[in-house]
Amino acid sequence: MAVKIRLQRHGKKNFAFFHIVVADSRAPRDGRFIEQLGSYNPNTNPATIILNSERALAWLKVGAQPSLVCRRILSYEGVLLRNHLDGGVAKGALTAEQADAKWNAWKAERDAKVEAKKNGIKNDAIAKAKAAKAEETKVNEARAEAIAKKAAKLAEAEAEAAAEAEAAEEAVEAPAAEEAPAAEA
Repeated sequence: MAVKIRLQRHGKKNFAFFHIVVADSRAPRDGRFIEQLGSYNPNTNPATIILNSERALAWLKVGAQPSLVCRRILSYEGVLLRNHLDGGVAKGALTAEQADAKWNAWKAERDAKVEAKKNGIKNDAIAKAKAAKAEETKVNEARAEAIAKKAAKLAEAEAEAAAEAEAAEEAVEAPAAEEAPAAEA
């Protein structure tokens, strides 16, 4: 029986997540499986991977073949490196302590990269928010300036209209005042 480590699709349309399973290669993709090793959610940034590394390593040692995507996931989690180092220990190329030291150094480096990526994503989001706020402030100031100009023009037009009305009133009153003395005489 050929055993594969592969993904089993779950979730809704356009929002899939996957279970990492060990299954007979003849079984359907979402069908019967031997053991579930973890889950993979590519919808988050960075992708969320939950994996039982010990069980995955045990299955690799007995000959289970990972699919291409599962191979990438196992490599990302360090399971393939651990398998490689255990092979070196079995052959006598290095000691168990040396293998553990190499694996721990790799794990620390990988964790630092993941943390740097998370911090970078968070900092980018903060920078985008600041830029959006600055742009919004700029637009609001431009709108306020336009409203102030419009209000100034309205006030100026009202003042001109009032001055014209006052001038018209004076013009109407002036001829009436001139006619009144003529009528008295």
